[in-house]
Amino acid sequence: MERLVRASFLATVIVGFGLLLVEAPACAEEKVIVKMPGEISFGEAVGGKPQIAVLYGDPSKTEFFVLRMKFPAGFKVVPHTHPEGVRTLTVLSGTLYFGFGETFDEAKAEPFPPGTFFTELPTTPHFVWAKEGDVIVQVAGIGPTGFTPMH
Repeated sequence: MERLVRASFLATVIVGFGLLLVEAPACAEEKVIVKMPGEISFGEAVGGKPQIAVLYGDPSKTEFFVLRMKFPAGFKVVPHTHPEGVRTLTVLSGTLYFGFGETFDEAKAEPFPPGTFFTELPTTPHFVWAKEGDVIVQVAGIGPTGFTPMH
């Protein structure tokens, strides 16, 4: 009996130690991050994409990231997918019109007002539109992220 207890204890220690060695997606930084609104700067809009400000992590690497996207009034993003797992989004300002499908269909775009939280599933075609004014959205996920247009 004592031998069985020792063997169980040893197996538990070995498995527990092994779990500590399992590598999870890395965190970008191991310190407290505070960015006041005036410290957040958006890059230039390039190639039909919105302006982006990376707040945490590196979206091009296999790690947790947080970024903000700024869409000017009238801006439309063509139907597209993202390769990474589930992304979470929160509309911070403006009303984002969001729709599912491989073709842009204004009638299918639902209004997401400020404060709306939603998810985007991997490889699910969708499109967005800043129909009524400027929109800022915060995105969080585990990279690497990407953008694959449907057409």
